Amino acid sequence: EAVAAVIRNTRPGAVYHLAAQSSVAVSWEKPALTVDINVKGAVNLLEACRREAEQAVVLLIGSAEEYGKLSPEQCPVSEAQVPCPKNVYAMTKTAQNMLGRLYYEAYGMRVRMVRAFNHIGPKQAPRFVISDFCRQVAEIEAGKREPVMKVGNLEAKRDFTDVRDIVQAYVMLAEGGRDGETYNVGSGRAVSIQEMLDCILGSSKAEIRVEQDPARLRPSDVPIYYADISKISSETGWLPQIDRKETVESILDYWRENL
Repeated sequence: EAVAAVIRNTRPGAVYHLAAQSSVAVSWEKPALTVDINVKGAVNLLEACRREAEQAVVLLIGSAEEYGKLSPEQCPVSEAQVPCPKNVYAMTKTAQNMLGRLYYEAYGMRVRMVRAFNHIGPKQAPRFVISDFCRQVAEIEAGKREPVMKVGNLEAKRDFTDVRDIVQAYVMLAEGGRDGETYNVGSGRAVSIQEMLDCILGSSKAEIRVEQDPARLRPSDVPIYYADISKISSETGWLPQIDRKETVESILDYWRENL
């Protein structure tokens, strides 16, 4: 009823659905809560839009986690890859995607789905690797910790995109995407954690030693993971604009000001 009231009162032309329990770790600890928020929440929103704003474009934001574990030969991964979720969070996002497609087919609703890859930027929580590295550097620069950075696996390669570019992709999909379709949103490039760390260290004047912390190593890390973004690029013209150095410096500056 609360969701329906919001839709009824605002009569939106577009809805960007980002509300979620988005932690993989929490999804294992609280699977029922994760399903309630991510699956039932999506149903509540879709039903409210169907009844109160049937012409609204609804953009459902999912995750690259939906694809599951991929081999290097499967990358760059396209939207044609069959999802194979390997955790509760990914399963709920896969269900959300399927619900979006179902509401499009059954009711003709203007639903569009996204699978977003790693995004980074200022204000991101330090449980994410790049924000964590930048916070450590800022703490070292401020004399709040020894000049030693603790890191995990630096060889893994991921698809990192500035969050401001990601948001621009969402806007362009709401304005120019196709109903009932799913779109990857990412940089389309694989960058190693080591390369990102080198960029972060290169933006600091502090002398910093790097040490691997066994507690930060994951038991089965996927070696490489990145998106095929030809679909969104060809249909909307979107491409990421902000380069890695600018993103890193903006995250460092955020932590320098907000330790």
